[in-house]
Amino acid sequence: MNELRRTFLKLTGGAGALAAAFSAGLVAVDEARAANWNTAGFQSKSLADVMKNLGASGAEESKDIVITAPDIAENGAVVPIAVTSKLPNTQQISIVAEKNPFPLAATFDVSGGGEGYVSARIKMGQTSDVWAVVKAGGKYYTARKEVKITVGGCG
Repeated sequence: MNELRRTFLKLTGGAGALAAAFSAGLVAVDEARAANWNTAGFQSKSLADVMKNLGASGAEESKDIVITAPDIAENGAVVPIAVTSKLPNTQQISIVAEKNPFPLAATFDVSGGGEGYVSARIKMGQTSDVWAVVKAGGKYYTARKEVKITVGGCG
């Protein structure tokens, strides 16, 4: 039998079996990924609205949150940001670029006693404060750092 034909039959048979399993409900599509999506938070256009939609209004500043970011970013299209939370029972870490058109850049859930560390590359349109909003033990804490942008990324 021709080797190409044999490979073709294997691939189509496997794809057919997978399609049958999906249609029969034996393989579930992961719908839980979007269940915790904070639509209102990501559509907010001001820092105050972001904090309200995160449930972090009145959050207190903490020295146990460390933001690692460049003081001056040469290109606002790719700004590396890392947040480390030394707070016990860290549950969530959000990154907010205050002067962006949509300030909430990222939200990460930390579960099961995971390490309070996240890293992301975000876009920034102009020089502004980058905020880290951390939920730990049911309370919210913040820290901020100014990042200067020389070439815009959101404009």
